[in-house]
Amino acid sequence: MERFVFEKLTEWKNSKDRKPLILQGARQVGKTWIMKEFGKRFFDNYVYFNFDEDNDLKELFKVNKSAERLIERLSLVCGEDIKPEKTLIIFDEIQECSDALNSLKYFNENAKEYCIISAGSLLGTLLAQPKSYPVGQVNKLNIYPLSFEEFLKATDETLYKCYQTIAAKDGTFLESIFTTKFKEAYQNYLIVGGLPECVDSWIKYKDPKKVSEIQDELVTLYENDFGKHNGKVNSGRILMVFRNIVPQLSKENKKFIYGKVQEGARARDFEEAIEWLVSAGMINRVYQSSTPQYPLKGYDELNAFKLYLFDTGLLKHMAGIDNASIVLEKDFQFKGALTENFVLQQIKETFDVEPRYFTFGRYETDFVVQDGSEIYPIEVKSNTSVNYPSLKAYREKYQPVKSIRYSMLNYKDDDNLINIPLYLVGKTKELI
Repeated sequence: MERFVFEKLTEWKNSKDRKPLILQGARQVGKTWIMKEFGKRFFDNYVYFNFDEDNDLKELFKVNKSAERLIERLSLVCGEDIKPEKTLIIFDEIQECSDALNSLKYFNENAKEYCIISAGSLLGTLLAQPKSYPVGQVNKLNIYPLSFEEFLKATDETLYKCYQTIAAKDGTFLESIFTTKFKEAYQNYLIVGGLPECVDSWIKYKDPKKVSEIQDELVTLYENDFGKHNGKVNSGRILMVFRNIVPQLSKENKKFIYGKVQEGARARDFEEAIEWLVSAGMINRVYQSSTPQYPLKGYDELNAFKLYLFDTGLLKHMAGIDNASIVLEKDFQFKGALTENFVLQQIKETFDVEPRYFTFGRYETDFVVQDGSEIYPIEVKSNTSVNYPSLKAYREKYQPVKSIRYSMLNYKDDDNLINIPLYLVGKTKELI
């Protein structure tokens, strides 16, 4: 499977201001594979060190604080010559060795010529803690599940090539035969999701039952991770929030309500658990904006937010949605939440600023996004029924330069209300 993150990794490799790089993301999104594949493709060689598998490595970092000395000892451990700029040094499961994490500071200050990349399970939760790593001494990069575009490339190269050519701005730029295939690929993505193990199984077997079994195992794996958590955040509360994502999104008003997790609960009871899950990359939090103005971050209502799952296929599985409901395009209330989850998963990587949502009076826009200094409202529709009173009211009140609606209709730009097919969400910037 091709991961488009290699482009960003190459920019990091070639940067004059390069620092040791930390990859953040939920477990099982492919961080280890990405690091090794990056080493294979763009370096003469790579050396791999796993702090979870080799306890002796921890002692090496405990007694050596010099970057030069560490390079010398690591070279002896792996039996290979570690060359500046030519060898990629990989530290996996680095959260298991605080001395190794802190050593990144020494490499940045005294050995910039060496390329170091690191990752680890639940590393984001550690980095979110004050003084847990050398602030300002590392670069960070988020790794997500496969986007729909990456999924296309992995599962249907011909359709992906067609996807790459789409840039026309009229309603006839996509032949009906390709429209049908794109819809089918979109439905497959809702079922399979973007977790590499699920996508790999789908490529090999095209068996949704096998995918479902993997998703079930992954949910168990994630929940077991919560139980192993020994930090100050209550692991039981982390589990309660995680299991409450589906019920929260099932509500007509999807705003997160603490009392729905546990009767009588308040913010202080679960806010740390939510922060933990966000830092772990397991959930995506979308804040309500008090006003749709630039800059969006300046108008966050921190006590009002929605929580979505990091992978749409996993959300579909956890909600117990039958595949036939998606393939046969049946209407059901949770379909809207599933579609919003899909859209959010794609646009998080499209726009530099995290999406928000906006409520005014009895109206609510599903998302608002910032592109440069422009703010665009977004409405998400799961099918071809596109009655849009909220978006219409927003346009009348705030007069945005452009408004975006995602639906199963074809592309159309009507008085700067742009309809983009759901399977082309990743092309949004080009189409607007």
